[in-house]
Order: sequence, then C-alpha cells, then structure tokens
Amino acid sequence: MSTNIQNQTPYLRTSRNFPLNDPTQLSTEINKAYVDIANNVNARTIGIFPTNKPIVTGESWYVTNNQRQQSLRQIYAFTTNADIDIGFKLSTIESISKNSYGSFTNGTSWFGVIYASDVAIPGQLSFFVTVNAGNPNSDVIRFMTGAGAPTITSGIIDLEWLSSV
Repeated sequence: MSTNIQNQTPYLRTSRNFPLNDPTQLSTEINKAYVDIANNVNARTIGIFPTNKPIVTGESWYVTNNQRQQSLRQIYAFTTNADIDIGFKLSTIESISKNSYGSFTNGTSWFGVIYASDVAIPGQLSFFVTVNAGNPNSDVIRFMTGAGAPTITSGIIDLEWLSSV
C-alpha cells in the first residue's frame, strides 16, 4: 500500500496479540496500540458546536503548499437579519469552508440558511461573510433576505473556516 495517499480512512484493527510472557514486548505492543487508538480517534470530525468560542473540527485541509491546515467552527445565534460580528478578521484566516450553513424558524416552520452571495434570492434567507470597515477587530456575517422570505424568529449559523498555514 502506498504511504503517499492523503485520504486513508482511519482504521483501527479489531484484534491484537499481546505477548503476556515478555514484559518488554508487551510494553511495545501496548504503546503501539495506544498510538493507533489516539491517531484514529484524532482523525474523526469533532461533533462539538459552541456558541461562545471557536473549536477545532478535526478536519485536515491541504489548500496552501500541501501543508496541513485545521478547520475551526463556531455557532452564531440570531433573531434578526442584522450583521453578526464573527470575532476575527478575514485577513487572519485562509478561507471560509464549504461547511458553513444555517437554519432558522419563523415560529412555526424551520428553514435552511444558504451560504451564498451578496445577491438576494427570492424566497430565501442567505448569508455571506464580509469585511466590517467600522470594526478593526471583527468582520461580519451579513444576511440577504429575498422577497417573500419567511420572517426570522430565531436561528443559527454554523461558520467554519480554515486556519492560516
């Protein structure tokens, strides 16, 4: 098997022989087992969605110079279509990830929020992330409300981005 493949699936073998009569070999096997477990656990996507600070998602991206970059995630709650400060400047990251999305309710039904463009889509609530010239510390999520879109009661945006190399 080639060791240059980037998309190897995390795999943890289901059986291992532990030499019970030789403490040195047993120690070696236990250490190998621990490394295998740690590597495979760390290769999964982390299912934590915080609203108060960003977390590492567990994904690995190779966008710039084939170097590993982490992706980070933070949840932003909203009750109106007003801009939301994201807590960092876009100039400090590589890019926003394709995994950015959201949902909202009008109090009766639930709808998706599309990570789209700065053009309103009829019947939809969409968002994009842009520079906030008025704030030197944080850029913003900006909403676009298309004609006929449902009224917002509450919602969340899951924003994910790639760290700089």
